[in-house]
Amino acid sequence: ATTSYRPGTRSGPEAIAAASHQIDLFDRTFGRPYKAGFSLIEDPRFQTWNDEARALSEPIIDCGGHIGEDANAQKALDRVNEIGESVRQATREFTSNCLQQGKLPAILGGDHSVPQGAMEVCAEAYPGLGILHIDAHADLRVAFEGFQYSHASILHNVLEAATGVSKLVQVGLRDVGSRELTRIETDPRILAIFDEEWSAARMGGKQLQELVRSTIAQLPHDVYITFDIDGLDPTLCPGTGTPVPGGLLWPEAMLILSELAQSGRRIVGFDLCEVSPGGGPDPEGEGWDAIVGARMLYKLCGCALHKSQTA
Repeated sequence: ATTSYRPGTRSGPEAIAAASHQIDLFDRTFGRPYKAGFSLIEDPRFQTWNDEARALSEPIIDCGGHIGEDANAQKALDRVNEIGESVRQATREFTSNCLQQGKLPAILGGDHSVPQGAMEVCAEAYPGLGILHIDAHADLRVAFEGFQYSHASILHNVLEAATGVSKLVQVGLRDVGSRELTRIETDPRILAIFDEEWSAARMGGKQLQELVRSTIAQLPHDVYITFDIDGLDPTLCPGTGTPVPGGLLWPEAMLILSELAQSGRRIVGFDLCEVSPGGGPDPEGEGWDAIVGARMLYKLCGCALHKSQTA
């Protein structure tokens, strides 16, 4: 609901589910992850919350969050933040239930504000948790446009709320604000691999694999993956809300997941966000964004369930 540019991520999960029907369940890298058993649980509250929050947030977004002394706008902003807290609590509850049952929690968004509660709970359950964040943006803004639970603020919020997070590794960054850059440079918990460094390694051939391995080496044993689809090259996600030139090619994203799985680290949870079929529902799953999103979701499942991980 706080998407600041192009809306449509609300339709992402439905489109991904539809597109998933044409995925071959055998994967050359991860084998047959489906044998672990997957379940997609829909929570109708999220649609209700989104509808209300989007209607309230659009006028605020249109003015860049500069509402001045407009009492009605402030009331709307307060309500959107209340809804954001409801989403946070709902994802906390879902994640806690999964962990209590020995299941792997995964959140399928929606915009990138959704999985905050999941990361918090995983950090509480696994002290010293590392977060692998793949994104075009750092998401370290403070209450972007006034929204406490903005998609542009989620990693700031997690670092503030989840003291159990020991490391945040960000890959794919190429659209970062000056204050975010200062935070990255001064917070010892954060390691950022910017697109310029990534591209230089890409052109160096084998240097890219070396960069991936050295980056993964900075992560602790327990890892949560938060994957914003706009971390990829926009030819792979043309409908996403805030596309940025550059980014990871598909084989490069697969290299990260493969190397992470082979490293023996334990994936304790993950999310996939910001997949948008481009302005509306895609019930047939025919859109390119949905096809890429469905395949990425299956790859994330494979990475998280890989047999080389240790408890």
